[in-house]
Amino acid sequence: MSLSIGPLTPSGFAGEVSGIDLTRPLDPEQVAAIDAGMDRYGVLVFHDQRFDDASQMAFSRYFGELEVSSGAEMSKAQDRRLPRMEMADISNLDRDGKLRAASDRMRLTALGNRLWHSDASFRAVPAKYSLLSARNVPGTGGNTEFADMRAAHDALDEATKAEIEDLITEHSNACSREQIGFMKADYGEENQLKLKPVRHRLVRHDPRTGRKTLYLSAHIGSIVGWPVPEARMLIRDLIEQAVQRRFVYVHVWRQWDLVIWDNRTTMHRARRYNDLTDVRDMRRTTIRGDGVTVAQVQEAA
Repeated sequence: MSLSIGPLTPSGFAGEVSGIDLTRPLDPEQVAAIDAGMDRYGVLVFHDQRFDDASQMAFSRYFGELEVSSGAEMSKAQDRRLPRMEMADISNLDRDGKLRAASDRMRLTALGNRLWHSDASFRAVPAKYSLLSARNVPGTGGNTEFADMRAAHDALDEATKAEIEDLITEHSNACSREQIGFMKADYGEENQLKLKPVRHRLVRHDPRTGRKTLYLSAHIGSIVGWPVPEARMLIRDLIEQAVQRRFVYVHVWRQWDLVIWDNRTTMHRARRYNDLTDVRDMRRTTIRGDGVTVAQVQEAA
């Protein structure tokens, strides 16, 4: 059986892939077909992909250089469950494999994943693809929602498109966590440089498809040249526009699913589940992007 991709939504946003075992070495034609699917759909779902960490990382490298996980970067070695810095621990488990307590700081920080965001938009060179493997899923809840940022841009009125075309936003991990009660000082002196805002275009052009896309995220704290309150209200309005049900695909996880999404053309968020009683063990690899989004030179974070 050869690789095939079918749409998961009437609009054609998100595709389901069959006929391939990603845990085995791929040939160039298979890699190219997945890349082409990403250009078309933005989100691809693969079922029954029984990865371990090594095979997930090997597969991910077909698409570029792996990023170091920001969670691993900003945590202490004794607090990390996974040994490889490139493997993001998207779980509610501590290093001993036990459920994190209600007051656990890493658990509380991870609640920020329930905000609409684009992975690593707080880096000067933002992420390309994210690849999330479901090793253990809760009985109910814990879905992931994805929003089609190309369709959201297309649906804007012409006046709004003209207004936002050349705007530059500033992103920081501290901004998203501020929304759930954390302050910059909570990250420690050693991590303050990692919280420095970086600049990105609000409207990105996708050279592969010729389409424009909104580049939105909970990590946005300001727009260059705008008063902060006005900037944040515009970003809030645009996010509300972008996450209408007609633009959203909801993924209900099965064990051993792999979902790949393009952070340049989508936003996503995790949904609530009972993380004090149910295990949700997900492992994410992230592909580093290929450049800054604005003409200004900025140091890559």
